[in-house]
Amino acid sequence: MPNFQLVVFDMAGTTVQDNNEVLACFFEAAKQTGLIASADRVNAMMGLPKRVVFQTLWADQIGADHADYGPQVETSYDRFRTILETHYRTQPVAPTPGCLALFDWLHTQNIAIALNTGFYRAVTDIILQRLGWDVGLNADHIGDATAPIQASVTPSEIYGNEGRPAPFMIQKAMYRLGIHDPSRVIVIGDTPSDLAAGRNGGCRACAVTNGTHTEAQLAAHPNDGLFANLSDFQAKLEHWIA
Repeated sequence: MPNFQLVVFDMAGTTVQDNNEVLACFFEAAKQTGLIASADRVNAMMGLPKRVVFQTLWADQIGADHADYGPQVETSYDRFRTILETHYRTQPVAPTPGCLALFDWLHTQNIAIALNTGFYRAVTDIILQRLGWDVGLNADHIGDATAPIQASVTPSEIYGNEGRPAPFMIQKAMYRLGIHDPSRVIVIGDTPSDLAAGRNGGCRACAVTNGTHTEAQLAAHPNDGLFANLSDFQAKLEHWIA
């Protein structure tokens, strides 16, 4: 087992508590803009860039070649952004159980922490600020070893806003932190797209089962470990690097 240099974490549902609030924001935006979608359909796309979700749902409803497709996507997405940003500005924002202890332990091991997400930059910055995880980050969203996290990457920083399951956010964090070997990187999230992005990047891909997807749902996808929570994940990390 190589010595790990970096753990790349998802945000909502993995390091940031999400009791279906993001899903609720989706459905409120859909309701206000005439978009019809089932909970299973939306939940299956959690972890993807949020605009992509609306593009997919409107394509399902009216077809991507419909004259109203583009305007409807933008209307729903803009409404979602307003609802989501208001939520994270006004409602409690908290780390998931075990998250802060794991971050502290990773610092003692000189293992860098990066956050990636399906959120765009503006809402990501709101969450980072609310949690104090933006302290020490520079204009490129990179921090030194003393900062709470060492990198934050969103689809907003990727060409074409391409997020998961592409590995580009992971690779950008590696590039910014000077890490070259993906076998020394672990990716952990709570969705199939998190697992796929990790695998696509050549990294060890893991997930927690206390987020948006159950163990049974995640087990259907290639992975390097499923964990009940971040505390169990930490215990496995300690074993892997022992």
